[in-house]
Amino acid sequence: MRRSIVLQSIIAALGLCLILIVLSAPTAPAHATRQAIKRPNILFIIADDWSYPHAGIYGDKIVKTPNFDRVAREGALFTNSYCVSPSCTPSRAAVLTGQTVHRLEEGANLHGFLPKKFAVYPDLLEAAGYYVGYTRKGWGPGVLGGTGRVQNSQVTTQTIPSAKLEENGRMRNPAGPTFKSFEEFFRGKPADKPFCFWFGSQDPHRPYVRGTGLQSGMRLEDVQVPAFLPDTPEVRGDILDYYFEVQRFDREVGELLQLLEAAGQLDNTVIMITSDNGMPFPRAKANIRDSGSRMPLAIRWTAQVKGGQIISDFVSHADFAPTFLEAAGLKPLKEMTGRSLVGLLKGRKDAGRDHVFLERERHANVRRGDLSYPVRAIRTTDFLYVRNLRPDRWPAGDPEMYKAVGAFGDVDASPTKQLILDKRTDKEIANFFRLAFEKRPAEELFDLRTDPAQLVNVVGEPRYADARRLLRTSLDKWMRETADPRATSDDDRFDRYPYFGNAAMIPTTRQ
Repeated sequence: MRRSIVLQSIIAALGLCLILIVLSAPTAPAHATRQAIKRPNILFIIADDWSYPHAGIYGDKIVKTPNFDRVAREGALFTNSYCVSPSCTPSRAAVLTGQTVHRLEEGANLHGFLPKKFAVYPDLLEAAGYYVGYTRKGWGPGVLGGTGRVQNSQVTTQTIPSAKLEENGRMRNPAGPTFKSFEEFFRGKPADKPFCFWFGSQDPHRPYVRGTGLQSGMRLEDVQVPAFLPDTPEVRGDILDYYFEVQRFDREVGELLQLLEAAGQLDNTVIMITSDNGMPFPRAKANIRDSGSRMPLAIRWTAQVKGGQIISDFVSHADFAPTFLEAAGLKPLKEMTGRSLVGLLKGRKDAGRDHVFLERERHANVRRGDLSYPVRAIRTTDFLYVRNLRPDRWPAGDPEMYKAVGAFGDVDASPTKQLILDKRTDKEIANFFRLAFEKRPAEELFDLRTDPAQLVNVVGEPRYADARRLLRTSLDKWMRETADPRATSDDDRFDRYPYFGNAAMIPTTRQ
């Protein structure tokens, strides 16, 4: 009996000691739980000027995109994905910050500046233990900061000293440290760290080598010319050259997949493939139309996401940063206007995804006085409602702003553009000139049920009065709630931000 009591006393004392040891041990850092769980790698692949639906899996019968198609089949294919703004610099800023671009000050403009006060997801993931980097075209074109150093410029850009750049600039591209290639980056990855990498292709950005599409075996007679472009051999050939570069981009995607597969990292990597804005043709890139704003999007994450999904919910580029953060076990920042896609990918419903908001400010510097062409819009399943906030300005740039560029400099130089300008008075071409280059009314409304190409403005028709009112109310509310400076009609701050490019120069060689 006494031996039992002594034994019980010893056990109790040992238990007390164990409790004291546990209580006195140092508290584990908050990220320790995240580190214990295998976090996914993140590979973001972005094309330069690629429009929906130009991929095989979307039904395009000419362009061959087996690697994009594979990612979509083994993960999720999105049919209603939109860039926030159809212009390189602001579109990429929305991806990085998770914010709609009118909140990003100079970051809303092409050839602008993204102040360091706006957090970007690569920095947040790096702070959480990720190995980060990018190659080729990251954020840009624009300047980083104090040195006025140009990032990913498509044109010659000058160094412009500025006190604001000195104070608010960044030491590196917002996409992360730069590497020559994904392979170089991957070789240097510490074994105990997940990675976050941005692969920024320069395809299918112009200039094109004329005739490469035909020479590759594609045929003019197979091209389905969009309804907003004239159907001529020149335009068909231009589209084939664009397709050729889309296919080259897809081959790059295949090389990245092969590297991950060989390393055994494919299934634990979130792979996202999209574009920054639409195809470089009149009434596409830099336009709030589906041809300029609707993007291909496929996401693969085999460890967490079921394959074979087709997701028709409306999503935008501002959703990508919150998605990457949640996938890594982090909470999105409160200032992010985008919403994570992880729930959608895992099959959860999101009732708020029945529309998307779109906008643009200054694209190229092609209007006297450095003026923008500000637009705000809302896209739903049935309608595209557009407010052109300065309808007195030319949507594609002034007709004779820079002779080295030619007229309407917001549209990239191309055989298609030249044909429309040269033949603008011909009866067969005049309407295409009007659609792409002439001034637009303050409001536009397109009924996508009868006009998917968005060619006929029905805003003044009485039968659309209710739709117009509801859409305008929703757009105005969004502008106010997101602190859009344009919500006050006389606020032209985006016109006053400096332009760090030289629009009088047109590239003649690929960088």
